[in-house]
Order: sequence, then C-alpha cells, then structure tokens
Amino acid sequence: MKAVVCEKYGTPEVLHVVEADKPAPKDNEVLVKVMATTANAADARIRGAVFPSIFNFPVKLAMGFKGPRKKVLGVELSGVIEAVGKNVRHYQVGDEIFASSGASFGAYAEYCCLPENAVMATKPKNMSFEEAAAVPHCALAALHYLKKGNVDTGQKVMVYGASGGIGTYAVQIAKAFGAKVTGVCSTANVEQVKALGADEVIDYTREALSKENTTYDVIFDTIGKAPITTCVNLLEEGGMYLSAVHLELSRILEGIKLSVTSSKKVIGGVAPYTSENLNFLKSLIEEGKLKAAIDKTFPLEQIREAHAYVDTGHKKGHVVLKVNRNK
Repeated sequence: MKAVVCEKYGTPEVLHVVEADKPAPKDNEVLVKVMATTANAADARIRGAVFPSIFNFPVKLAMGFKGPRKKVLGVELSGVIEAVGKNVRHYQVGDEIFASSGASFGAYAEYCCLPENAVMATKPKNMSFEEAAAVPHCALAALHYLKKGNVDTGQKVMVYGASGGIGTYAVQIAKAFGAKVTGVCSTANVEQVKALGADEVIDYTREALSKENTTYDVIFDTIGKAPITTCVNLLEEGGMYLSAVHLELSRILEGIKLSVTSSKKVIGGVAPYTSENLNFLKSLIEEGKLKAAIDKTFPLEQIREAHAYVDTGHKKGHVVLKVNRNK
C-alpha cells in the first residue's frame, strides 16, 4: 500500500510517499480502507515541530526529538471497513466510517487499523468521504469548547478566526445551539462566514476589536491570535474567553490573571475527543445544521503541495487528501 512517512521534522519536503506493508487488524481492531484524510494545522505543526516554547520539550519527549516516532501522520479520516478482529462487535465489513485517529496518527496511508473503541462513527449519509474526513478533528474541538462555554439559546458569541478549520464549525455549532454569532475574519472570507450562518461578520483588517461596542457572553478564539485583554474587555460580566490552541507562557499568565481578578473566565486546555460527541456531530450533519467547508482537495501523492498550502496560513476551512478511489 501507499503511505506517507515523515522521517524528520521540517518543511513539507520531509514528507515522502512510500510502499508499505498493509496492516492486519488485532482482535479488537478494524482495518479501514482510507478513502480520504486531511492536511490540517495540527498535522503541519507536528511535521514542522512548531510547538509553543513552553511545550516544546515535553511534546518532543512524547513524540520524538529528531522526528516523529510514528512516521505515518494524519489525525482524521473517512473510509470503509475491510476487515474486523474476532472480538469486534459494533462494526462489520462494509461499514462506512469517519474517525479521529488522534495521537495514534496513521491516516496518511491507504489502509490503517483502529481499535473498536476509537473515536469513530458510521459516516453521515448526506456527506461524501471527502467531506466526512474533514469533520472529526476540528469539529470535535469546536464542540468541546462551545460546551465548556455553556453556549445556549440567545447568547451572543464571537468566533475569532471564523474562516479556519475550527472556526467554520464553531460558527455553525453555536448557531445550532441557538446563539447569535459574530464571526471575525479577513476581507476575503467575509462572504464565506456569512454563508455559514454568522449573524454579523467583523473584518479585522478594517475594524479594530478594541473599537467594538457590542459585548459578548462568549468569545471563542480558534487560532490563538486574539488579544486576550481586548477580548475580555468585550465580555459581559461572567462571560468566557475560550482558546482552542496551546498558548505561549505570557498569554497563559495573562489569562490566569484576568480570570483571578474579574468575574470573567479564560479557558483553554486540551480538547478530549469522544465517540459520543462525534455521533452528536453526525446528527447535526444529517439534520442539515453542519457542513464541511472544503477549500482545496489534493491526491495523496501531492501531500507536499497540500502541506505547503496549509503552511501559508490562508486556507479557508479544510484541505482534503483523496487516498483511495471509489470503485
């Protein structure tokens, strides 16, 4: 089978397509014929060893100092189950699934094995494999943080980075929860964010957040670039600033200070992924309340080009990699 390996950290040029042995599922695993995966910011950060300085040593201690110990990257996928281990009960051959492989990686290959209890669910009926592959990682993160923010009907929610991987889902999920949503993005992405359902859109290249007059119950920074103090000043009393990315130490300390000295809270941390939440997202998709915003699609063989595009920082939504072809 074809697989993409990353032998060392670096630019997209460190990624190589090779021939590898097709894996065999263990007793508690399913073998998935991967139809699609994605090149997202998480994959690009791992490939390039782009970690906040405070986390650089512990992350490399866990993952590898010179390069990833797990050479085949890829954190999300969609595909068809081709074989099941003898102890698997909830899936069968032929099931179409979508899943987060998470820290186990492995999605950058024509086949991968996943444990039955992985963050996995049957694919939404109204999504293609390419669309479904772009759901698990970013949509699960968006759902986790919006739940942490207790987003509910009638609340005012700002999504900073509304045209990115997490942001495009955050806008839609917040709307599904009944919130009034304001998206923040650049000029080029204003119409896209409106099309996702945002009630208002702020073009940060033309309007400074510090001059914003509206206050919000929740501000969700999906890219880690919003000025924390400015955002906290825009919160209602008891409001929450949510950050979906690992912050530099200075921003962590600033967030702690603001949380301690006011009724407003700064919340971050790692988003745990669950099959329960993935099935909840599936229900939103099948109800027509959530869709994947696909920017570009590449064949697996063009993995370097896909990662180079992600590295520009200008992708709109998701970059998908086609792996196997539909028969």
